[in-house]
Amino acid sequence: MPFTQVPVPDRPQHRVWPRRLPHWMTPPQTSLFDNLAISARRWPGKPALVFFDRTLTYPQVVAMAERLAARLHAMGVRKGDRVMLDMQNCPQLIIAHFAILRANAVVVPVNPMNRAEELKHYITDPDAKVAICTGDVAAEIAKADAQLPAEQRLAQLIVTQYADAFDPAAQGPTAPPPAWHDWLFTRHPLPALESGQVMAWTEALDNSLPVPPSEVGPEDLAVLPYTSGTTGLPKGCMHPHRSLMHNAVASMAWGNGTSESVVLLVVPMFHITGMVSVMHSSVYMGATIVLMPRWDRELAGRLISRWKVTTWTNIPTMVIDLMASPNFEQYDLSSLVHIGGGGAAMPQAVAQRLFEQFNLRYVEGYGLTETAAPSHSNPTDAPKQQCLGVPFMSCDARIVDPETLKEVATGEQGEIIVNGPMVFNGYWKRPEATQAAFIEFEGKPFFRTGDLGRTDEEGYFFITDRLKRMINASGFKVWPAEVEALMFRHPAIAEACVISAKDAYRGETVKAVVVLRASHKGQVTEQQIIDWCRDNMAVYKVPRIVQFADALPKSGSGKVMWRTLQEAEARG
Repeated sequence: MPFTQVPVPDRPQHRVWPRRLPHWMTPPQTSLFDNLAISARRWPGKPALVFFDRTLTYPQVVAMAERLAARLHAMGVRKGDRVMLDMQNCPQLIIAHFAILRANAVVVPVNPMNRAEELKHYITDPDAKVAICTGDVAAEIAKADAQLPAEQRLAQLIVTQYADAFDPAAQGPTAPPPAWHDWLFTRHPLPALESGQVMAWTEALDNSLPVPPSEVGPEDLAVLPYTSGTTGLPKGCMHPHRSLMHNAVASMAWGNGTSESVVLLVVPMFHITGMVSVMHSSVYMGATIVLMPRWDRELAGRLISRWKVTTWTNIPTMVIDLMASPNFEQYDLSSLVHIGGGGAAMPQAVAQRLFEQFNLRYVEGYGLTETAAPSHSNPTDAPKQQCLGVPFMSCDARIVDPETLKEVATGEQGEIIVNGPMVFNGYWKRPEATQAAFIEFEGKPFFRTGDLGRTDEEGYFFITDRLKRMINASGFKVWPAEVEALMFRHPAIAEACVISAKDAYRGETVKAVVVLRASHKGQVTEQQIIDWCRDNMAVYKVPRIVQFADALPKSGSGKVMWRTLQEAEARG
């Protein structure tokens, strides 16, 4: 469902819109690979990527991406073919991502925490015949591949080792933490494919093969990220070069990015936010990207201090963790000029400390895989806490009644719908799901996010909850996100996830799974938490059950997996 440019109508949020920015942006009408090539020509000696002790310039990244693209072409990859990419953040992920695009193919990003049973879907659904991965997940891919019918198996697997990109013997404050040594330093043996060939990364790049002609443009498919729904297997979201290009360029402008920006990239690039709002945006503006393969608060503090990081997109739990470090006062965060993220609300107390101590306003945003990351963001100079922000550049977003699909009044709750150039083309091989995901509103196709929210008088959007997550307790509708936000105010609570529990009288009742701060463990009881909630929220919202846990289950992108807790409750 290609997007047609229609001017965004005048909306309340335009009264608080940054005066320096247009409401609508026309991005470059080129491929995403062009951004990398242009930055290499503009800044030939500039560090593009930093990974522990090693730096790569923009021309070096281009050269490696083109050699890998030539190898992919020689392996039979052609325009529109889907290539699976399965690894944690590292230079090879960025090189491989752009190599796939340069080979006129489509990137299928995969979470490296997936196991063989899950990986089978990422091979068969996009009809992938080639995969690129790191050594730590190669055996799992081979295991998944072996369980497939011969005609659905991979033909080629390219395997890199994390140590291909840095010197394991290097010492210093920005060296990998000791706990990562086994994971990062081990050179895993190459597995065998049942019906295909396996090639080492170094061999794949060691070639003088011709690079194929560039055949793709704005409307061609670029990335096929998968998203989970409430039912069924994950669905591929068809994103052309155009949708990612828009949000990459708009993210740079919105966040005051320049070619002098130094960006800490720790949110995973297999996730749409890390891929678009950080990686593609940074490459477009020619920034230096400081890579972290996983989160470690001490390493993050040292990297920010060493490289004078200016921009950090994260999830709030990372900021909370860093500020809780006993070494926090030793780190120099004075270079930071932009900090923000999404996936969960930033606790008000933490946001206030950031502002008071560092004069940093935490900028929360909102978006889905279907919207190429941001569809909403807070203005950097006028953010509201625990708020999605206002509809992003070129985006028209509304709140409608989920049943009547009529727009609701300011302050009333409804479903968030989105129209704009960042919206995907539809679900891969799922025409029925695509049709169900869109409605026509005021003559334009709007994507139904499935999230419930409201707006205030200034046009800022606030999320209330997922449409499918509502708890119905004796007819009262309870939105877990609202209860969680309230519980965060308790001084003993580090994290909380609210789910529904069966109740013989109410049908459903509210249950909270709570992680206590270390300083309060053993000093607070479940009943005391319930009593506090009763004093601080409407009675029908109060958790009738509180269960303490050492940690909450989280996804690869750091979001709390409430469905995991909900399913465990249903089983138990």
